Amino acid sequence: MTQQGCCTLPADDAGRIVDRLAGLEQVIPAEKVRQALFLSGRVNGRACVLSHEVMLWVVLAMGVLTDLPIRQVFKHARRLRVGEDTPGRSSLCEARRRLGVEPVRQLFHDVVHPLATPETPGAFYRGMRLVGCDGSIFDVPDSDANASAFHRATGSRGDGAFPQVRKVSLVELGTHVEFAFAAGGWQDSEQALAELLFDQIPTDALLLEDRGFFSYAAWKKLAGRGVQLLLRIKSNMVFTPIRRLSDGSYLAKIYPSSWDRHKDRGGIIVRIIEYTLNDPQRTGHGEVHRLMTTLLDETLYPAAELIALYHERWEQEITLDEQKTHHDPRRPTKPANLRSETPQGVLQELYALSLGHFITRALMFRAAEQTGLDVDRLSFTGCFQVLQCRLPECDSRTPETFAAWYAGLLWEMRKEVIEPRRNRINPRVIKRKMSKWKKKRPEHRRIPPLKKRFQETVVMLN
Repeated sequence: MTQQGCCTLPADDAGRIVDRLAGLEQVIPAEKVRQALFLSGRVNGRACVLSHEVMLWVVLAMGVLTDLPIRQVFKHARRLRVGEDTPGRSSLCEARRRLGVEPVRQLFHDVVHPLATPETPGAFYRGMRLVGCDGSIFDVPDSDANASAFHRATGSRGDGAFPQVRKVSLVELGTHVEFAFAAGGWQDSEQALAELLFDQIPTDALLLEDRGFFSYAAWKKLAGRGVQLLLRIKSNMVFTPIRRLSDGSYLAKIYPSSWDRHKDRGGIIVRIIEYTLNDPQRTGHGEVHRLMTTLLDETLYPAAELIALYHERWEQEITLDEQKTHHDPRRPTKPANLRSETPQGVLQELYALSLGHFITRALMFRAAEQTGLDVDRLSFTGCFQVLQCRLPECDSRTPETFAAWYAGLLWEMRKEVIEPRRNRINPRVIKRKMSKWKKKRPEHRRIPPLKKRFQETVVMLN
């Protein structure tokens, strides 16, 4: 086979080249893949082994088989044919580069969506879909292209070890589905990236955000679109109560600036909920906590309910932990979160990983739905490992064998039940202190090869 892979491979009876990925079609139909390729202009003019369609499935498999290099992903994706060579790593990487990010982005937008219904346990509050917005940082390989596109963290001890991608996501809290995200570099603020997602917030959402996301302009824009909001806010914000409510909360106004507040100009009425914690064991004990919301009626939305509801925002933190710790963990051979050494490859990989996470979460949702189980009671790690183990076993030769495999997969996922969450708290501390070793600097990278062997450098001392 040539570098460009311009020869053909036999397909199975359903026309699949990467036939061992048939199980993914339960979540991502093959016609959606072809549609994404067509809409992004990735249509091959001639038959070849590593066509855009084949490579899109391989990239999707990379989002599930995250512990394997790309050549091994291809081996897992295609059933063994004796005498048939597997494409080389360089051919696969070049074909992945030709595919680009657009088809994967298009597929993400076409396929990924909130899954919960009003009957889904823990997914709605009084008819509103619980949605979280938060950000995360991913280390990417230390290449010149990545450093130029994404930048490094800076601090008093010097620049960070790796360039970093900043990602801000919208997550359906009841199912842990990340249904939209915006990505930028370390230099991009979470607030600016979050604004790119406003049009993708569902009309029935109650949006929960941490205190770093508030701005008057964002609040006005979202509230103007009819999005209901529940945010934690900073302690230095100034409010003048307009009316005290029966549950201890009060109505006040927010303004574009302190001058506008002084002139009472451009104010928006909001509801403020202030509370503290009386348990010394809990983080935040003795501090004043403040929530702000568009839900102004204390009889329909009591403050005690909203205080408890705000902590559902931590379901997004758990989603980020699923993605970074369990779905695509760091390994000794991959110290960065992602593996791609080009910016386009990084973005392609981010979409593939999110699609891989959605595949697992969609299957978990269907498994839990069949028995009325809260999907939070299923172990993400356990179900993800079930999918990784059983995907190569998918038998798609007949509709009957395919249906039997799928039913068995959901049955096995339903067995990954975990205990209800304990009443516990973790202190906000770190395990690893700063190292006393010298900081790695640009002059320590890409050192020229040595000119002398070790023995030639030895000088005996008298």
